[in-house]
Amino acid sequence: MDRIEGIRIFVRVVEAGSFSKAARDLGVTQPTVTRHIAALERRLGLRLLNRNTRRLSVTELGRSYYERGKSLLELFEETENLAGGRQAQLQGRIRIGTSVAFGRRVVTPLVLGFMRQYPLIEVELSFEDTYVDLVAQGIDVAIRMGKLADSSLGARYLGLNPWIAVAAPSYLKSRGIPKVPQDLVRHNVLVYSTVQGDDHLHFIDRKNGRMSVRVHGTLRSNNLSTILAAVRDGMGIAALPVYVAARSLNTDYVKQVLTDFSLPSQEIHAVYPSPKLVPGKVTALIGYLQAAFAHADWPVALTLPDAPLPAPSATSVKMKGKR
Repeated sequence: MDRIEGIRIFVRVVEAGSFSKAARDLGVTQPTVTRHIAALERRLGLRLLNRNTRRLSVTELGRSYYERGKSLLELFEETENLAGGRQAQLQGRIRIGTSVAFGRRVVTPLVLGFMRQYPLIEVELSFEDTYVDLVAQGIDVAIRMGKLADSSLGARYLGLNPWIAVAAPSYLKSRGIPKVPQDLVRHNVLVYSTVQGDDHLHFIDRKNGRMSVRVHGTLRSNNLSTILAAVRDGMGIAALPVYVAARSLNTDYVKQVLTDFSLPSQEIHAVYPSPKLVPGKVTALIGYLQAAFAHADWPVALTLPDAPLPAPSATSVKMKGKR
């Protein structure tokens, strides 16, 4: 049996999660898939997949073989293109994973721009706020925020995601404008609960260095759009990524506060299954993203608006801001 075809079928089985789905995707019969996998395992003398009548899982050796096999297929495709004089035309499918808010507002317009530049590229874009196993989900590249844990994954630094503290004019009129971070203890601070240590806001002061303030508020949510909607409605102060607050800042629905202090920025990374034999289309996408995030004004220039948010209510101006 063709070794390349065997690897291609194994990679699709891992990504599809079943023999029957892989067979449908590849346009072959399920017995054909079964024969190729059996022949591959027999030739290698290794068990790559554990399967029974209900589920299929990849062995540890199978995961390693999947990563290398997928890279080999990418290189084979690029070599074929080179031989055909099509080296300038990147093509094939890229599966991209990202978080919901960042993916909707920032990654989506960037991916569309990348696809216009490389019209033969096909993209499958997935949004998940939970941790995603790149190999198990068949993700070619994931866009992740924050410090990266040590792992066998490949990673490239893309840029920084800045955060600011914001509040609606109605709230500031009712409760006053905080001058220093310590003033937040007397304010209703709306908490984005996904960030580690979310009950504390950490600020950087050029004179005094870092400082931490324990905050409290009447609303906690793991959804950034929910926090922004509450801020716009005059409910309190919140720390938000600039890309989330940008449109509301430009339309004066919210104002930045504590401008003499800065909140720590998050690192943005592109993460992929293996640091070795990275496919050319993945390398091209990462380079495209690095160029976009290199501009200091990217949180405003690149951001798409999220779902429509309510305008500040008429009653919000009269809020007493009780905690």
